[in-house]
Amino acid sequence: MTNQQSAPATSLPGNITGYHPIGVFDSGFGGLTVLREIERLLPQYDFLYLGDNAHAPYGNRSFETVYAYTLEAVRWLFEKGCPLIILACNTSSAKALRTIQQKDLPVFAPDRRVLGVIRPVTEMVGNLTKSRHIGILATSGTVASRSYVIEINKYFPDVTVVQEACPMWVPLVEYNEFDSAGADYFVKQHLDRLLAADGQIDTIVLGCTHYPLLESKIRGHLAQGISVVSQGSIVAERLGDYLNRHPEMAERCSVKGRRHFYTSERAEIFDRLATLFYGREIRCRQKTDSPDAFQQ
Repeated sequence: MTNQQSAPATSLPGNITGYHPIGVFDSGFGGLTVLREIERLLPQYDFLYLGDNAHAPYGNRSFETVYAYTLEAVRWLFEKGCPLIILACNTSSAKALRTIQQKDLPVFAPDRRVLGVIRPVTEMVGNLTKSRHIGILATSGTVASRSYVIEINKYFPDVTVVQEACPMWVPLVEYNEFDSAGADYFVKQHLDRLLAADGQIDTIVLGCTHYPLLESKIRGHLAQGISVVSQGSIVAERLGDYLNRHPEMAERCSVKGRRHFYTSERAEIFDRLATLFYGREIRCRQKTDSPDAFQQ
């Protein structure tokens, strides 16, 4: 199956032989905006999404807590047969990815890979700015980690990076208020703060996967000439490039266009809000800690 739109967005009905999906993990719903873009570019692959809604949001949690939750999710997705996992969560990418890659994978899964969403953006965003001044809009946890600042300066040491934490934006989206007048107030407030800190910014990165739902309002409050960079399409493009450069990994990922969704919260709650992020109806299952419906 190569047409993503015809693939069933449903829970896994039973044991599937040869099911080796690409895992996509997020603390909640936001990673669905990344998965949506990945599917557009790579519709032939199987994908298994896990949202840790029971522990969301991750933004204000400690490094140790985010690492523990993320590692649990990674282990769970590996148990389900995923040879490759995308942490479609900026906070997990900032606070847990490096430790998992360097400390954990060599011990219990040396032949599998976990990738994040921050590095793909930071590797190319310096090519988009003419003024050499970039703004980051993100959760408090991502801002505190300074991951975007560190990574952008690694690739583009001449670029000035200014961050702005937007703690109200995720609740606005998840309470379906992202198109309200109240959303305008909070969007403008944080944009004004960011640009007051550096008036030369000409490129703004949306450093949270919830923020694409606010993108039209963000653009509406920006002057002409300031570009907005969303992560989904960049992550999708870089994942495609990764699979092309690593055919041995691409061959391990099953390609029947199947999509399955799990949440650590009640499934009916997830299904109701997930459509906002994914763009179409989802039927998911509630996550359990023991393998139940998958075979590697």
